[in-house]
Amino acid sequence: MLAYQAGDLSAFEQLYKKHKGPLYRYFVRQLRDNTLAEDLYQEVWGKVIKAVATYQVSAKFTTWLYKIAHNLIIDHIRAVKPLDDTQALGEDQTMDSFNAASDVEPDQQLQQQQQAKMLQGCIDLLPAVQKEAFLLNVELGLTAAAISDIAKVTLEATKSRIRYAYQSIKLCVSQKTQEA
Repeated sequence: MLAYQAGDLSAFEQLYKKHKGPLYRYFVRQLRDNTLAEDLYQEVWGKVIKAVATYQVSAKFTTWLYKIAHNLIIDHIRAVKPLDDTQALGEDQTMDSFNAASDVEPDQQLQQQQQAKMLQGCIDLLPAVQKEAFLLNVELGLTAAAISDIAKVTLEATKSRIRYAYQSIKLCVSQKTQEA
């Protein structure tokens, strides 16, 4: 970001390429609405461009970027609807679409798809704050400290959210496995 701030336009391209996939998935997984995810995704990059002149290093760029994304989601939730009132996943949005390999046997592929749908269903049942902490931790590999900075909550609150999310998912998967 500092190179972009100094006028290196290729630095912005590098930032964009590095963060575009994970950032977009963050929006899709939080909102379950591709159109809204695309709008907020573009808005984040617009804010990055506008902030170039005033950007100061106070945290990792990733933390700063996801703080912007988090704030946009919160603003949207306040204006429109609760985060837990999400739309059903489309077939192209399921977790298994990222996992399915063409060289896997059909039986294994079906089992993987069922497991992914079960896991996604359990994630969807999480309260919004736990879901966000879990996704930032698992998908992006962010630390609890970075997540607490993004969500503007204490480190202990973030650790609790992550811990409870894992516990809830584990319990949910266990219950769904027993039902099957």
